[in-house]
Amino acid sequence: MSQQTAQTSAPKSAAAKLFDLRVLIGGLFTFYGVVLILAGIFASAAEIQKASGININLWMGIGMLIVGLLFLLWWRLNPLQRPVDPAHDTEPVAGITAKTVPGKGTSAFEGRRDG
Repeated sequence: MSQQTAQTSAPKSAAAKLFDLRVLIGGLFTFYGVVLILAGIFASAAEIQKASGININLWMGIGMLIVGLLFLLWWRLNPLQRPVDPAHDTEPVAGITAKTVPGKGTSAFEGRRDG
């Protein structure tokens, strides 16, 4: 039974590592920033005049692109890490709670001698 819990703990940590919100947020900000930059480049004079002469699509697109790239840079430079138990310098294994002590009833036939 402990083998099954040990096997299921590895995919959970891998799935948690794949699902980092910084990637999702950074990707969406970057995508929408590029879309707004393109909308700002191809904006007509009438559209710019509606916004008091400011090409708001272009400026907001540049801002969103910068924020998105900062999120992606943050994710790339500081990826998620699994916690390490400082007492043993090993990674914790889910599902194993009891420690087994050699010679203390770990097997039904331990300590029994035929002969």
